[in-house]
Amino acid sequence: MSQEPLYIQIKQYIEDRIDQGVWSVGERISTEMELTEQFAVSRMTVNKAIRDLVGQGKLERRPRLGTFVTSPAEKAQSPLLDTRNIAKEVAARGKQYSSEVVRHEATKADQLIATKLGVMLGSAVYYSEILHKENDKPIQLECRWVNAKYTPKYHQQDFTQTTPNEYLTENCPMTAVEHTVEAITCDEQIARLLEMAVTEPCLLLHRRTWSEDKLISTALLYHPGSRYQLSSKIEL
Repeated sequence: MSQEPLYIQIKQYIEDRIDQGVWSVGERISTEMELTEQFAVSRMTVNKAIRDLVGQGKLERRPRLGTFVTSPAEKAQSPLLDTRNIAKEVAARGKQYSSEVVRHEATKADQLIATKLGVMLGSAVYYSEILHKENDKPIQLECRWVNAKYTPKYHQQDFTQTTPNEYLTENCPMTAVEHTVEAITCDEQIARLLEMAVTEPCLLLHRRTWSEDKLISTALLYHPGSRYQLSSKIEL
């Protein structure tokens, strides 16, 4: 018998049925009550499995009708080896861009940020946390710290009208960038902002940028794995 939690087993069962074509796109799956009886579990357990799949975009709930299989969503995509303005990326795909400013403040560098930005502990830095959306669906949570010495007006910007990338590109032209990518399980707060299940893979891009010899910013860019992908192209 599988050692996986029961809701994971039910979730895998539903995914297998979809992959095998038993439930095709647009078709209604078994009801929560039917799955509850089939697996001899509580309705809460079945509900969690379905909620996770809804969060991943694989299922869709329709009031009074049931739960249906959805078509695979087209993933948003960004170049891994470049630092483009996400608003322009979204527009280039023919989609509507919008953003939500979660936090935007002046603060002081703790030990981690001081190390990342190459500044003294307690130095003045600016922090912005922006939720970027495509057609009103979150695709990136950008958490960015910038060196206040080189960007004195950063905290005065209205990031509902522009993006940190656009401001920094105009005022501190980037000459070097450092990227690290990892797959993580994000915490509940980040999952809530990105409208994803906590069990869904999350792509985290660590980014640092320089302008000439000045280290300007360090950022954490979170993306829902089911709705986003990073790509690169290398000429040989």
